[in-house]
Amino acid sequence: MILALWLLSLPFRFLAALGLRRSVILACLFVLTVTAHGVAEDLGLLEPPAQAAPARQPAAGQPTPSRAAVADIPAGYLRLYRQSGARYRIPWPVLAAIGKAESDHGRLRLPGVRSGLNRYRDRSGRLRSCCAGPMQFNLTDGPPSTWQRHGQGNVYDPADAIPAAARKLVADGARGDLDRALYAYNQSRAYVARVKRLARAYAGSRR
Repeated sequence: MILALWLLSLPFRFLAALGLRRSVILACLFVLTVTAHGVAEDLGLLEPPAQAAPARQPAAGQPTPSRAAVADIPAGYLRLYRQSGARYRIPWPVLAAIGKAESDHGRLRLPGVRSGLNRYRDRSGRLRSCCAGPMQFNLTDGPPSTWQRHGQGNVYDPADAIPAAARKLVADGARGDLDRALYAYNQSRAYVARVKRLARAYAGSRR
């Protein structure tokens, strides 16, 4: 840009040598500079000054993700867990721990995670439940089913399933008795212990 202006100023230097007033030459140079700058902007040769986007503040009372959480949870899932935790006022690491226990955050290649049904049968071979989606909602324990009571949209879509899991936890009393709500989600004490252990690993410091 500077070199181009210098080259363009050569004719004015020549005019100065011929005796034109300095003020006239400076005015011409100013017009030339403004014009060249506008042309450069129109051609995309100049980048506008960067504007910093406002940083998102973490929800009050919610922990930041630990290194283990960032390493293990896909970014899209992590965002949904945190949004749902903040919206429904339950710890997002608990939602993330459920997502890990149920489907490895949607990564398991098993029937009922991304399509189809996960059928559970008891020892006698009797069909007990059919679950679906990354948060494994029961579709057959109704009517209305667990998904019909708490979900909306597509059970296989994490953007629908994760908020539904948060609503189910709240409905089952998670704000007052987390263990009971987790047991209602999956009636296994070992499951409750595993989810709580995963949640502790996912939780970083609070802000």
